[in-house]
Amino acid sequence: MNSNLVYLVQTDTTVGFSSLNDERLSNIKQRPKNQKILKTVDSFTTLKEFSRVPKNHRKMVRNSKKTTFIYPNLYSFRIINQDSSFFEFIRKFKVLSSTSANKTKENFDYQFAIKNVDVEVVNHLGFFETNSSNIYKIGKNRLKKIR
Repeated sequence: MNSNLVYLVQTDTTVGFSSLNDERLSNIKQRPKNQKILKTVDSFTTLKEFSRVPKNHRKMVRNSKKTTFIYPNLYSFRIINQDSSFFEFIRKFKVLSSTSANKTKENFDYQFAIKNVDVEVVNHLGFFETNSSNIYKIGKNRLKKIR
């Protein structure tokens, strides 16, 4: 599997575009290239390669589900739970950039999504929208809810 391709996949939270090519994801979403895109990772071991979780927040990060954290290095990561149907997909790559499969500030449109992807990944559940993940910004001592 090629991580530079753009995949349309049902993530743990909603229908999303996944790829390692952040620039291409920004072009598809029609948003500024300097806006950072969240990374989904398959495990805490993979997360340690990219960021360090402050000691005060390790328990919260470890026990959270469907939650995105912005770390002190200003990169955002969501660890995919092994119970999620998305886990089998993300495990093949270890880390991928992920964003919702729609134009910025709009709802999911299958025609728009399928037109802008290289590979469509469909499981037995199909595609469906659910609530987006909670987002927290964590510092060494502070925790701030963003969404």
